[in-house]
Amino acid sequence: MKGNIQKLLDQNILLLDGAMGTSIQAYGLSEADYCGHRFKDHPSDLFGNNDLLSITRPDIISEIHRSFLEAGADILETNTFNANSISQADYQASHLVPEINLEAARLAKEVATEYTAKNPAKPRLVAGSLGPTNRTASISPDVNNPGYRSVSFDDLVTCYGEQAESLIRGGVDILLLETIFDTLNAKAALFAIQSIPEAKDIPLMVSATITDASGRTLSGQTTEAFIISVAHAPITSIGLNCALGAAQLRPYLQILAEKAPFFVSVHPNAGLPNEFGGYDQTPDEMAAQIETFLQEGLVNIVGGCCGTTPAHIEKMSELIKKYSPRPIGALV
Repeated sequence: MKGNIQKLLDQNILLLDGAMGTSIQAYGLSEADYCGHRFKDHPSDLFGNNDLLSITRPDIISEIHRSFLEAGADILETNTFNANSISQADYQASHLVPEINLEAARLAKEVATEYTAKNPAKPRLVAGSLGPTNRTASISPDVNNPGYRSVSFDDLVTCYGEQAESLIRGGVDILLLETIFDTLNAKAALFAIQSIPEAKDIPLMVSATITDASGRTLSGQTTEAFIISVAHAPITSIGLNCALGAAQLRPYLQILAEKAPFFVSVHPNAGLPNEFGGYDQTPDEMAAQIETFLQEGLVNIVGGCCGTTPAHIEKMSELIKKYSPRPIGALV
């Protein structure tokens, strides 16, 4: 599998899909949609637990996947950004993590296989999304007790291992650690994945998030420091996503392109959020900024994070056909 995807990346810039959360919000779902019949008596509210929709509203998740493939995406992300035991504890749903991941992977793989069969020259792949959890192993949540940690490294290893194993069983082609704000969390995930025998041949994408104009992750690392911290792992690509728009990410993407001995990915937000938390950047505006990355030869994989719709992805699909991927040759 690694060899097949490396061959694709050597030949073309691949297109990741857009924002699952933004797409779900457009449906205006209610608590009843999240609960379905099965969870109508669940002990806590489930509204907002988007990952659970792979079980309760699989029709919507499949429809969203299809919309991104119709727009030209090569890689679908599973609907599993918060499908880990730590995040699901907020909904008293940690026990459902294996099933959520299995069903999400199955749904995405089913749609990807359908579209690959229509056009075998454009294989569609599935990336199992592993988000950062809502805990940080490096920073205390209590300003009065800087030595306190709300989660341990071992807790994170167990959490990520459970999720990754379920995604692999569901048939994902890639594992994607994304929106990394704490490198220690990422190291726990990498350790967990490397401990799974079945993960050995599955390509691994790693994507950090730069939190502000300082150019650092939340735990304080620069882009170059982040590369060094994870370079020991068998990574296929390293990248940046979320928090910032394409224009704000450009200087840090330039560092990745210069320093990383891996393929480089980027899936920024559709600009910066407005005062209501929405994203106003149009597909044309975002595409113009993404084209700068392509002109400078910075990327191998592009896509979109918060606020990006199929219309944004369609514009990127038109662009990437005109450009060659960033070469890395013998570095990989």
